[in-house]
Amino acid sequence: MDRVLLATLLFQVWTPGLGFGQGAPRSTCESMTPEHGVNAQITPSPYTISVSDMTFHTGSPITVVIRGADYMGVLLQARSSNGTQAVGTWGTAPSHTKHLECSQIKQGAITHSDANTKNNNTVFTWNPPATSNSIYFIATIAKTKNEYWLNVTSEKLTGGSADLKMATTPALLLLTLLTSTVFQS
Repeated sequence: MDRVLLATLLFQVWTPGLGFGQGAPRSTCESMTPEHGVNAQITPSPYTISVSDMTFHTGSPITVVIRGADYMGVLLQARSSNGTQAVGTWGTAPSHTKHLECSQIKQGAITHSDANTKNNNTVFTWNPPATSNSIYFIATIAKTKNEYWLNVTSEKLTGGSADLKMATTPALLLLTLLTSTVFQS
């Protein structure tokens, strides 16, 4: 009886170290590799990352959805197309998810907050930074604790500056007025 009790106690203490039911730790931000104690799947991912727009502008959020079968765990970031650091911030975390500080950005990533199911109805909102030319989204997606796909990526999104468009509008108006005045003379 004492051995059974001891074995049960050791199992209870050891099991929480085999995964992070409350979300990915900050130490996984760059590698995106969960500490589940098993290797990532080598088959093509059954998941894709869908975005609301292929161009982003400061002040215009992008919605992001992970498409595919239901999943339990996630680590999701936006990255500059030439780096491994998180960029931008995430809006309000959907149910069963939370923010994770990555690259010294408090809301630099999204991770799961529990093992409850997430699905195609889980919509994430990303707020672009002011200084990126192009980005992509990258995720680790866990269908279960022992079955996950690493480095699932979106297509590249191109950055544009809403401020630049606003600044060029008066210049175009002035150019149009000057051109019409020259041709009327």
